[in-house]
Amino acid sequence: MITYSRQNTEPQPDITAPSTEDHIAPAPRVSVQAFCETVETAAAVQSAGEDRRLGKAHLKIQMGGMAAAIEAYRSAPTPNVIILETEGRNDILLGLDQLATVCDAGTRVIVIGRINDVMLYRELVRRGVSDYVIAPVGAIDVVRSVCNLFSSPEAKAVGRIIAVVGAKGGVGASTVAHNVAWAIARDLSLDSVVADLDLAFGTAGLDYNQDPPQGIADAVFSPDRVDTAFLDRLLSKCTDHLSLLAAPATLDRVYDFGAEAFDSIFDTLRTTMPCIVLDVPHQWSGWTKRALIAADDILIVAAPDLANLRNTKNIFDLLKASRPNDRAPLYCLNQVGIPKRPEIPAAEFAKAIENHPIATIPFEPQIFGAAANNGQMIAEISATHRTTEMFLQIAQRLTGRGETKKKSSLLSPLIEKLRAKK
Repeated sequence: MITYSRQNTEPQPDITAPSTEDHIAPAPRVSVQAFCETVETAAAVQSAGEDRRLGKAHLKIQMGGMAAAIEAYRSAPTPNVIILETEGRNDILLGLDQLATVCDAGTRVIVIGRINDVMLYRELVRRGVSDYVIAPVGAIDVVRSVCNLFSSPEAKAVGRIIAVVGAKGGVGASTVAHNVAWAIARDLSLDSVVADLDLAFGTAGLDYNQDPPQGIADAVFSPDRVDTAFLDRLLSKCTDHLSLLAAPATLDRVYDFGAEAFDSIFDTLRTTMPCIVLDVPHQWSGWTKRALIAADDILIVAAPDLANLRNTKNIFDLLKASRPNDRAPLYCLNQVGIPKRPEIPAAEFAKAIENHPIATIPFEPQIFGAAANNGQMIAEISATHRTTEMFLQIAQRLTGRGETKKKSSLLSPLIEKLRAKK
């Protein structure tokens, strides 16, 4: 299906209110060649090539516009996607007719032009153009146009990946990740899966009181077998809406992975699960960095001390620089208020990070200890506890779903009748 894209002139959404409408599915491994006429468009395409969603695409940029493209493909095969910038109406149609004589079947063409006219658009569609974008364009316009070529409009939206990582070991990042995932599944009724990436010492199985015979290790060590059916067999069902891809938590083998080891697992989970929560261990390797940068939303969990402040700042800055077209990472403070422990106030923490925490979770050893030892979530022990509400608020912020299902009451039928009369 060919869509007519206009330049997005609306302000970028606030990072505090993420929307599912701006979610762009990553492009597969494709070759993209752009032929630009202006340095501004070339710069936008270059910036788009650095976006995480085009991380698998191979992008090449040349100047010269339509004429350069026609000349280039007289003696060379065409890529999966061609981006053409042109300014005149007649130049577009005439150039496309000439390009058609040298273009390979199956190549998709995106045209960047300055003429906003429906008749021109119809002519472009008739000639097989996949997308027409009104100049001037930004990097996100190019990213959206290329990625949408490979997202079927009839298919369900690609799942959103939420990565949760601790700024330091022992800050309770896994506990936060598991409770937030529980809130996403139970309170927001969003089908979710928790992927425990700490294969040696993961605690998701214990926290959800699950002991599955298989899990994520079976997938990462058998990349050729990874598909939807294979992952479905590895999932352990925790609730109606929550599943677990558990870590083995054994030391009988060494878990050294390449940077792309988990790519096929994440890509496959995206096709079937609306929400994937990654419990990322506190370590710095090629694959953990890649998992964080490739996630749609990121939550850093930190304790209020100097080492956590430094690490949060470093992670925050690196992710913002690596993801210029995404919302900034979010962070929360955990284990706040430990008796006799000097702490950095939340206001000072926020001043250094230049961003406020989305939650400040108090130190509650009794309820958290009971939950951990019983294999339960905080909400299962106390649905009205203040931390239960905090986990729900974090879940809402990360998913962009601010409304929860309203519980019915004895007055509901009467209220509905009164509304109907109005």
